[in-house]
Amino acid sequence: MTGASNTARIREALENAIVDGRFSPGTRLDPVALAQEFDCSRTPIRDALQQLEASGLVRIHSKQGTFVSEWNAEELTERFEAMAEMEAVCARLAARRITEAELSELQSRHDACRTLAEREMFDAYYAENTAFHACIYRATHNAFLTQEATRLHAMLQPYRRIQLQVRNRIKRSFNEHQAIVDAIRSGDDVLAERAMRDHVLIQGDRFHDLMAAVRSNAAG
Repeated sequence: MTGASNTARIREALENAIVDGRFSPGTRLDPVALAQEFDCSRTPIRDALQQLEASGLVRIHSKQGTFVSEWNAEELTERFEAMAEMEAVCARLAARRITEAELSELQSRHDACRTLAEREMFDAYYAENTAFHACIYRATHNAFLTQEATRLHAMLQPYRRIQLQVRNRIKRSFNEHQAIVDAIRSGDDVLAERAMRDHVLIQGDRFHDLMAAVRSNAAG
């Protein structure tokens, strides 16, 4: 296996571990332990961590080490605000441009989310939720917007995942998806934009619920 492909494999594995909650926000990543885990030298570990830093998932401090990105309240608010606006644009364009095949895939993802929400299968729902949003990104038919939305989504994935653990949030999330799907299906770009913004934006009680969940997750 070449150095580049080995680095890509490690980066993907670490990204999945962060998203899946194995490494919570604020966790220090030990390059020596990771090199042992992946049975490799520290070079591909270092390169993978640098790539994750570029994506915003980790922060590297020269004298302290590498940590899973942990945002304070202000930083988290700013990022969710930016994400809400970006995804709102995606939903608006998708309502105008989505193809029948893409709409069919979106509905399929939505149906899968329904079953998982009813069973409160948080991890499986989150994976399907990510795929649901990715369908909407692609339906914009704007490669740059899709890339940027995907990048920001990845940066916030640990927090979006934690948010679903808030009581009754998974069911409300699904109901919000329904409004988005209905608006996109009807071609109502204004309603699709508003429904998506309301779905993603974290403010008021939702923000306080998220912060409480983050603290609970860190304590656990």
